[in-house]
Amino acid sequence: MARGGNQMTRVHYKGPNDNYFVFVDSLEDYRKWLKDSSIPLTQVVRSFQIFCIHKHGTQGMYGHASNADLDNEFGTHVDEEVLEKILRRGTVTERHMVERNGFRNDANGGGTTGTGNQVAISEMRAASV
Repeated sequence: MARGGNQMTRVHYKGPNDNYFVFVDSLEDYRKWLKDSSIPLTQVVRSFQIFCIHKHGTQGMYGHASNADLDNEFGTHVDEEVLEKILRRGTVTERHMVERNGFRNDANGGGTTGTGNQVAISEMRAASV
């Protein structure tokens, strides 16, 4: 069964103290919201969670931004206000998650329970190649 293979879009904001970002559902909805802010944020963002990269660049480890982080950076920790600032001042980053196929656990017989079927699975793999 394939895993991954979907588009991940986020809006990245580099502030004077740290880097913040939010995930958006679709780039199209985000662009519509920029032109018409009467569209509810719930139709634009994936969740009302604001992430902080903790000074590790745009690709570093990230976690949830604390209220103190948000207060220091944006002057408020009200989610809606911070989200709007990030969405208006940030830049879009898109990444396509690579689809992954394959057996999940070869040590357990490649998807079967136990080890009794390993010979049959090896034969199936050899036949499909």
